[in-house]
Amino acid sequence: MQIRSSKLRYVLILAGILIAGLLIKVFFFSATEKPNFITALAIKADVEQTVLADGSIKALKQVNVGAQVSGQIKALHVELGDKVVKGQAIAEIDDLTQQNNLKDAEAGLKSTQAQRTSKLATLKNNQLAFERQRQILAKGVGVQADYDSAKAVLDSTKADIEALDAQIVQAQIAVDTAKLNLGYTQISSPIDGVVVAIPVEEGQTVNAVQSAPTIIKVAQLDIMTIEAQISEADVPKVKVGMPVYFTILGEPGKRYSAKLRAIEPAPDSINTDTTTSTSSTSSTTAIYYNGLFDVDNPDGKLRISMTAQVYIILEQAKDAIIIPATAINQMDGQGNATIRVVDEAGNVTQRKVKTGINNNVDVQILDGLKAGEKVIVSEASGSAQNQSTRMPRMRM
Repeated sequence: MQIRSSKLRYVLILAGILIAGLLIKVFFFSATEKPNFITALAIKADVEQTVLADGSIKALKQVNVGAQVSGQIKALHVELGDKVVKGQAIAEIDDLTQQNNLKDAEAGLKSTQAQRTSKLATLKNNQLAFERQRQILAKGVGVQADYDSAKAVLDSTKADIEALDAQIVQAQIAVDTAKLNLGYTQISSPIDGVVVAIPVEEGQTVNAVQSAPTIIKVAQLDIMTIEAQISEADVPKVKVGMPVYFTILGEPGKRYSAKLRAIEPAPDSINTDTTTSTSSTSSTTAIYYNGLFDVDNPDGKLRISMTAQVYIILEQAKDAIIIPATAINQMDGQGNATIRVVDEAGNVTQRKVKTGINNNVDVQILDGLKAGEKVIVSEASGSAQNQSTRMPRMRM
C-alpha cells in the first residue's frame, strides 16, 4: 500500500509541474511574444499622380477623297499603303460623258459668237442707214417716219448684240464648267500622305448627284493624334499643357510622351443627343470628354484605331522618399499623417510625417522620415481576438 501511495504521489507531483509550466508559458511568454509585422522600406524613387483614360489613336489629318462627277471608275492608280504626294493622280473616272458635254458647250459658244459677228455686220449697215436718214431729215427733204424707223432698227440691233454678249458669257461659263467636270474625272490626292483605305473597285459606278462618294482615304501618319476619353469627374483636374504619356497593347513597356493640346468642350454624344432624350439619358450614361494630344510617329508603329492607355500627369516628383499608401494610419487635409516606424531593435514608434503626392499606391514623404527606415504596412500576427494583447507599447 505504501508503494502504491508513493507512485500516486509521484504522478500527481509530475502532473502539477506540467500544468504549472503550461500556465507559465501561456500567461507570461505569450504576453511578451511580439506580433509579426509586414514592413516596407522607405525608398527614393519617382512618384506621380495621374488621371487614367482610355484613348484611341487617329491620324493627325485624314481626307476622304471623293468623286465630284458620276461615272464608272476607269482606273485606280494606287494601292493600300502607298505613299502619295499632293496632286498625284490616284484614280480616274470614265470621261466620255464629260468630253461630250465639253464639245457641246464649246459648239454653243462658237454659235453664239458667230451670231454676234453677224449682228455686228448688221449693226454697221443699220448705222449707215440711220445716218443717211438723219442727214436727209436735217436738209428738210426727209420723212420723219423713215428716220424713226431707221433709229428703231438700229437700237434693236444694239439690243440684240447686248443679248448675244450675255449669251456668250453664259456659253463661256458652260464651257468652263464642262472643262471643270472633265478635270474632275482625274482624281488626285489633296495632301501628302499614305493610302489607308480604298472602298471602291475598278469598274464600279459612282453617283455624285447627292453626295460625293469616297474613292480613296489618305492620311498623314508621321504625326498621330490621340483622343483620350476623360471622365467628367476628372475633367476639372486636367488642364491644357499638362504632360501626358501612353502605352499601346503591343508595347506595354514603352512610353510615348506628349503634352495635352486641347480638351473638347462637349462630349461625342452631343452629335446624337436630342432635346427630348438628353434629360432622360444624362443621369444614367457615363460622360467623357476627349482630351487631344499629338505624338511623332517616325517609325510608323502607331496605327489608326489602336488602343492607348493614357496617363495625364497631375503631379510628379523625381527622386522622392516614398512609402506604400497602406503605411499611412491617419491623415488630415493639410498633408499631415502618422505612421509606425520599426527600428533595428524591433521597437515600434508612432511618428508624424508631412506627405506630398498620394496616388493611393505610394505616398511621398516630405518631412519626418528618411530613406531606408522601415514602416509598418500591415500585421500578420495571431488571431484578431488576441492581437491587441500582443501589441507592443507605442512610444511617441
